[in-house]
Amino acid sequence: MQQLIEAEREKNFQDRIDRGEVIEPKDWMPERYRKQLIRMMSQHAHSEVVGMLPEGNWITRAPSLRRKCVLLAKVQDEAGHGLYIYSGTETLGISRETLIDELLSGKAKYSSIFNYPTLTWADIGAIGWLVDGAAIVNQTMLAKSSYGPYARAMVRICKEENFHHKQGYEILATLMKGTEEQRAMAQDAINRWWWPSLMMFGPSDKDSPNSAELLRWKIKKSSNDELRQRFIDRTIPQAQNIGLTVPDPDLKWNETEQHYDFGKINWDEFYQVINGHGICNKDRLKTRRKAHDDGAWVREAANAYASKKSGQVLAA
Repeated sequence: MQQLIEAEREKNFQDRIDRGEVIEPKDWMPERYRKQLIRMMSQHAHSEVVGMLPEGNWITRAPSLRRKCVLLAKVQDEAGHGLYIYSGTETLGISRETLIDELLSGKAKYSSIFNYPTLTWADIGAIGWLVDGAAIVNQTMLAKSSYGPYARAMVRICKEENFHHKQGYEILATLMKGTEEQRAMAQDAINRWWWPSLMMFGPSDKDSPNSAELLRWKIKKSSNDELRQRFIDRTIPQAQNIGLTVPDPDLKWNETEQHYDFGKINWDEFYQVINGHGICNKDRLKTRRKAHDDGAWVREAANAYASKKSGQVLAA
C-alpha cells in the first residue's frame, strides 16, 4: 500500500514538473530530487566561495586604484553569491555547518576551474571573460530551474556575473591595445584558461551520471553539451573582435550546423583535477580551512549577540 502511495506521489510530482510548475521548499518532493539539489547547489555555493581565492590574491597587485576597487567589489560579489546559494540549500533540510564541513573535509566538490593558478594580471581578465562567461551561460539556464529558491537566487547572481564578464573582457581588450609584451600576456592567459573553461560544463552527457535525471526534473533545462556549444559560439566572435585566438587547431565554423566545431577535450585532466590532483587543490582547501578557523571568533560573537537579542525579546 505504501509503495502505491509513493508511486502516486512521484507521478503527481512529475506531472507538476512537466507542466512547468515551480517546486517550493514545503512541497512534497522525491528524496532523490532533494539529494540531487543538495549535491548541485552545495557544489555551486562552494565554487563561489573557493572562486574568491584565485582573484583575491591579485587585489593588492592590481595595476591601478580603479582596478583594485573593481576587483575587490567582484570578489565580495562572489562571497555574496555563495551565501545566497547556501541559504537556498538550507531550505532542503541540511544545515550550512554540514555543507561547510563537507567542503573543508574534502568530501564535497567544487568547480575544477578554481584549481588552476592565476599567474599574471591577464589571468584576472581571462577568469572574468571565460570563467564568468561560462557561468552566465549555465546560470541563465538555472534561473528557470524547477526549484524556486535556486531559480530566484540565479536572477540576482546573473546580473552581477554579467558585470564581472564585461570587466574581464575589458581587461583583456585593454591589454590587446598595449605593448607586445602585454598582448603576449593576454594570449598566454587565454591559452591556459580556454580548455578548463570548456570543462566547467561537465562531461559529455553520455558520460554524466546525473544529466538524465536533472533534465527529467528540469533542475537543468539544457544538457552539458548544449551549454558548452552555446558558450563557444558566443565567445569566439568576442575573441576575434579584440585579436585573441583560442588554442584549438580543430576549431572551425560549421556552416551547415551554424555553430563552431571544436577539438577533443582532455577529460583525463578534468577527472584528475576534480579528484584532488590539480595544481592548486591542496592549497585551495588549506586556505579555506585557515579562513574558517580564523573566523571562528566572528561566528561565536555573532551567535552570542543573537542569543542576547533573542533573550531580550523573550523577556519583553
